Amino acid sequence: MHKVTSTSSLGPGGLDLTQSFFKPIQNTAPPSPTKRHTKISVIGVGNVGMAIAQTILTQDLADELALVDAVKDKLRGEMLDLQHAAAFLPRTQILSSTDYSVTAGSDLCIVTAGARQNPGESRLNLLQRNVGLFKKIIPPLAQLSPDAILLIVSNPVDVLTYVAWKLSGFPSNRVIGSGTNLDSSRFRFLIADHLDVNAQDVQAYIVGEHGDSSVALWSSISVGGVPILSFLEKQQISCEKETLERIHKEVVGSAYEVISLKGYTSWAIGYSVANLAFSILRNQRKIHPVTVMANGFHGIEAAGEGGEVFLSLPALLGRGGALAVTNVHMTEEEVQRLRDSAKTLLELQRQLEV
Repeated sequence: MHKVTSTSSLGPGGLDLTQSFFKPIQNTAPPSPTKRHTKISVIGVGNVGMAIAQTILTQDLADELALVDAVKDKLRGEMLDLQHAAAFLPRTQILSSTDYSVTAGSDLCIVTAGARQNPGESRLNLLQRNVGLFKKIIPPLAQLSPDAILLIVSNPVDVLTYVAWKLSGFPSNRVIGSGTNLDSSRFRFLIADHLDVNAQDVQAYIVGEHGDSSVALWSSISVGGVPILSFLEKQQISCEKETLERIHKEVVGSAYEVISLKGYTSWAIGYSVANLAFSILRNQRKIHPVTVMANGFHGIEAAGEGGEVFLSLPALLGRGGALAVTNVHMTEEEVQRLRDSAKTLLELQRQLEV
């Protein structure tokens, strides 16, 4: 395997000039064992993968960043383009290769690679092709980085997170999908924009499938600590259900609108995934709506129906991956919609050859 990196051998015959350029300090102690070397690998250097890589670099999340893709020339070009910005970024070693051995020893492996849908191709056929692709990606990642956390971004993210879990053999807490973290960000933005407040002051979650059967948890929305629906009720301000559904549909349709305008989405998902990486690697114990194994939560008992199911729930993230799922309040209608979302995903999973 030829691992591509930047060159430090600038002298005649490839002489490493660092030995001549620097005079070592005598009687130095070795580095403290408490100082951790953090390595992140990004699989797939398309628009999404590179937006994630760029955001990871600007936020100083890794000491080493490994990029993997099947297209050799594009891969090297993307690596060089990032390396040439070294003077403006925190120091990070950037490697690239078409061989997965470059990912060895990763703390976090982010998978963005996926097959593109052909004209007239069914969703199931596309999904099965992505399963075939994951069979080539996930096993070597798991073998080379047995203690890593897998963060799946490829779509359909919920089912492919399930596939990654099955193929990796990892415990479920170390296989996470980006899920509805971005959907919830869009949800918070729309509510904040409507109320003219900062989106960071809005607590709101989209859960369930990252897709058409997602569930907006209106009953638990708060702004500045004030529960919205109960506040409106106390103030005798009517809020029609149709208005709430319209906002949710706008969230679901947001990605389609961006794709129709610019051809793809990249920046928002880049920030979203980097935000998840920060919470995991820096052990922030923050709550994010991400794809996790949902069995046993909110009455979802897919195991009794023939299998496990992964979908988005508000989860506590830290260095161990998904540490817990919050007991967020849901109405009976919201719980039922969440269970329906789980059934939709389970039916799709049953048709796969994993």
